Amino acid sequence: MIREPNTWEKPDTHYIKALNNEWYSLLAKLENTISYSTMKFYEKKDIITIHLPVTTGSISSPMGRGSDSTPVRINIQGVDTYLADSMQFLLEYGCRINKNGVFYVMPSFRGEKADERHLCQFYHSEVEIPGTLDDIMNLADEYIKYLSRSILRKHGKELEKAIGDISHIKRIAYYKGHFPRITFDEAENALKKNDSKNIAKYIEYNDGWRNITRLGEKEILKIYGGIVWITNYDELAVPFYQKSDEEIIGTTRNADLMLGIGETIGCGERHYDSKELIAALKKHNVLENEYSWYIKMKKEYPMQTSGFGMGIERYLMWILKAEDIRNMQICLRFNGQNILP
Repeated sequence: MIREPNTWEKPDTHYIKALNNEWYSLLAKLENTISYSTMKFYEKKDIITIHLPVTTGSISSPMGRGSDSTPVRINIQGVDTYLADSMQFLLEYGCRINKNGVFYVMPSFRGEKADERHLCQFYHSEVEIPGTLDDIMNLADEYIKYLSRSILRKHGKELEKAIGDISHIKRIAYYKGHFPRITFDEAENALKKNDSKNIAKYIEYNDGWRNITRLGEKEILKIYGGIVWITNYDELAVPFYQKSDEEIIGTTRNADLMLGIGETIGCGERHYDSKELIAALKKHNVLENEYSWYIKMKKEYPMQTSGFGMGIERYLMWILKAEDIRNMQICLRFNGQNILP
């Protein structure tokens, strides 16, 4: 059995200690399998990868009132820009190049401090396809099962020796049908039924929108047996680019997959054209000129797409039954610190 090494606590010596640590040796193998299997998974579907920049003038993840993320602003030769938090917008662009969709695996950057659930730099597996929310949720279900089966085939015996019981991986790898799906309203009701006196610990209530807390994610996972999709978050709790749901008024066509420590995949259906997009920008009080190119693309090339992003380190935490995501990085990167190598 191996345990989380916590060598990140001393960045100056981490890189030396990691070289002779079983945890990081296994982690490197798992990372490789995820990268290889991701390529194979999408190759079968003719969803191609495209090479994208790590800088962007159009941030995405922090653009919702319910977001706990902040952008990373940088200046290159006198021009202000951002390190990419997500390349969803350019993946939408790529869908207009390859009709079956596009994906990538590359770093994402966050401005907040690292903690047991968040890294300053993490690896993002993102995909965008022509289609609806149901289409992208089905694809995500397939993807999680495929990765889990690949890991079992290549590393099952080593994982069993390292962490003991691997039944959690087997259950998801061979799960029959779709993972459970509930709306945010249903999640709130389930949490109230389970522990009505402490609902404020599980659901964050704000002026015009709600969000589920970290504790709420843990509780809902207990109720639904370790994996569940939560759909239809309040419009103002999520970014402007998530399409409004015409059937459940006041909510959006989005979903988060709860697994392990909580949200591991986030996905959503996008606006079809510029008219829908402009209306959403106004509702979220986001200036149109900051996304003028995005508006023009949807005006000249309207298209219904949906996409998801998976935090690879969060998925790996679930695989390894880890408690702290800071143990999921071989080469440390913490904001505000000059860490070598």
